[in-house]
Amino acid sequence: MSAPLRAAASEVPVWDLGVRLFHWGTVAAVATAFLAEEGESLHEKAGYLAAALLGFRLIWGLIGTRHARFSDFVAGPGKVFTYLLDRMRGRAPHYLGHNPAGGAMILVLLTLLATVAGTGVAMTSDALWGNHLVEEIHETAANALLVCVGIHVAAVILMSKLDRENLVRAMVTGKKRRQP
Repeated sequence: MSAPLRAAASEVPVWDLGVRLFHWGTVAAVATAFLAEEGESLHEKAGYLAAALLGFRLIWGLIGTRHARFSDFVAGPGKVFTYLLDRMRGRAPHYLGHNPAGGAMILVLLTLLATVAGTGVAMTSDALWGNHLVEEIHETAANALLVCVGIHVAAVILMSKLDRENLVRAMVTGKKRRQP
């Protein structure tokens, strides 16, 4: 068997189309919202798209495929801490889906996205139009989201190098290399 065929045979599906469309659609929506002027139609449309994608992901996290479900990757703080200690010691187990630290980051990103989207929608309502507290929460959560996205990207690069596995490619193709 040729090397490309062996490589393809050792890959297994992990990220389904719904997860990948949510991921890359959210990347596009959040980037567009950040680059567009606040209050512009494009900013608001990108925010509504992000909110719709988030709604889909929350549902898909309950009923989706194995690695899409929150039950597959949400872990308690103790398990996250133990995973990080084991990772630093070089003896952490491999996870086909998200590892406990990655799962924790996903929860942080989803929470911040929900906060940004929720306050963004709230700011367009008659009741909260011009409410400075809601605006401040929106801006603070948006900036925190940007910081966490940076940490997420850095962690993906680091984990790709440490595990010798292209995680960005996996989020494009949906497949990861089977680990022994």
